[in-house]
Amino acid sequence: MGPLTTAVFFYGLFMDDALLAAKGFRGRGSRPGVVRDWALRIGRRATMLPTAGETVHGIITSMAVTDVERLYAEDSVRMYRPVAVLVEAEAAVAAIAYVLPEPPAVDERNPEYAAKLRSLCGRLGFPEDYIMRIGY
Repeated sequence: MGPLTTAVFFYGLFMDDALLAAKGFRGRGSRPGVVRDWALRIGRRATMLPTAGETVHGIITSMAVTDVERLYAEDSVRMYRPVAVLVEAEAAVAAIAYVLPEPPAVDERNPEYAAKLRSLCGRLGFPEDYIMRIGY
């Protein structure tokens, strides 16, 4: 029997398999998905906020629970907290997503992060209207 795994929904730069691999992590069965009634917000980094009628595009993948815990123990993301989400992929999948406990300030921006995320979302084939809203 292998390690305990969980479904994880990534919506920021962790959607990039090469970035995860460089950190020593690998997801399995990665595929695009959408979480409804949440909105993407970019401050210094990305987060999701519960918002009726909005959607967040991302990647759902399976990872060892210990790997997810180690990934989110890194200094740059340790303030994120797990929440349960329902991801619409080829079927509805229960997953965890990591979000900031407090939303970014209204004037908090990171144009470099937003540009990298828009580029990644383009490579992943996400809808153009979604990509154009990232960081604005």
